[in-house]
Amino acid sequence: MVKNKPAYSIESVDHALRLAVLLRQEGPLRVAEVAERLGVARSTAHRLLAMLVYRDFAEQDAERRYLAGPVLGGGAGAEPVAQLRAAAMPHLAELVRRTGETANLVILLGDQVRFVATVECDAILRVGDREGRILPAHLTSGGRVLLAHRDDAELTALYAATPEVDLDALRRGLRQVRRQGFAVNNQATEAGVTAVGRAILGPGGAPSAALSLAMPTARYTRTRLPEWVGELARCSTRVEADLVTMAQAWPPTA
Repeated sequence: MVKNKPAYSIESVDHALRLAVLLRQEGPLRVAEVAERLGVARSTAHRLLAMLVYRDFAEQDAERRYLAGPVLGGGAGAEPVAQLRAAAMPHLAELVRRTGETANLVILLGDQVRFVATVECDAILRVGDREGRILPAHLTSGGRVLLAHRDDAELTALYAATPEVDLDALRRGLRQVRRQGFAVNNQATEAGVTAVGRAILGPGGAPSAALSLAMPTARYTRTRLPEWVGELARCSTRVEADLVTMAQAWPPTA
C-alpha cells in the first residue's frame, strides 16, 4: 500500500522517526551531521538525540557519536549503507543536474525497498524527497531491477503467500527487466509519478542498490527513455567505481 504524508503531520515526531531510521541505517552520526540531514538547528538535533537515548532508541559511543540503540537492534549493517550513500550522493547530484529530474537511491529489504537518499531537482513541478520511505519492491522501478537478479526460488519465497501479487506475471516482467537492464514504474506507486530505475552492482558483482529517476508523468515520454537510461548507466558505473575504491580502503573485518 502506498503511504502519503498525513495532512496534519507532527513535525517533531516526523524528525524523531526519520532520525531513528538514519541511526539504524547509517550510524554513527554526530550532532552536526544529524542537524544537517534533518534540516534543523543543532540544539534541536541534540534534544531529539537525547530523547532517543532516554528511550533506548539510540546510544553514544566513546567518541560521542550516536548510533542505534537496543530498541532498534543496534547498528548492525549500518556501515555498508553509509558507505553506499557516501559513494552515491555526488553522482546523484550530477545525475539531477544532467537530467533535470529528481534522483533516488534505494536498497532492497525483503519484498520492499527503502529510499536511503534523494536529490531533488529544482523544477517547480517535481517529485519530492522520498528519503526514509518504504514501498513495495515489485511496484517500484528500483525494486524491480533488484528483484530481476533474484532466482525463481527466492521470488517464490517472497511472494507465494502474497495473493495480490501475480507471481507468474511478475516473473515475466522481471525477465524483460533483466534483458533490457532497466525498469519503468509508470504510476504504479503514485498517480502522476513515473520513474526509471537501474541497478548498482557491488564490488562482488551482485546488485547492492538501485538508482531511479522520478518525474511527473506529464514530463515522461518514451522518446527520452534511451537518454534517461544512458544517464542512469553513467551514474551507476561511477558509483560502482567509488564502491570498489571504498572497499579497498576499508576492507571488511572478520
